[in-house]
Amino acid sequence: MNVSDEIKRLHELHQAGALSDAEFEQAKAKVLAAAIHLDKPGDGTDLASEFGRLRRSRSDRWLGGVCGGLAKVSNVESWIWRLVFTLVALCGFGVGVVVYILMWIFVPEE
Repeated sequence: MNVSDEIKRLHELHQAGALSDAEFEQAKAKVLAAAIHLDKPGDGTDLASEFGRLRRSRSDRWLGGVCGGLAKVSNVESWIWRLVFTLVALCGFGVGVVVYILMWIFVPEE
């Protein structure tokens, strides 16, 4: 549910008499404050900061731990990442292998 839907729902509750004026204003302020907090850069909600946490896995690894690390950051199973790298390597003229090796070199280990 997005912010406008939540405020609309609060307004409907206020109009129905379920919320007093003070309760409505307080609830609206909480919804808006939460929305502003989520939009702040660097708090883990944007893609760049999420992948800034990327580390090669020591426990979930077959070769370099790249897919295990991607799995932890993206909440996608590591076998899916392995399948993606394999398919890109086979269908993309070896691009998957190059990307994997570069990530193996440049992504730090946990």
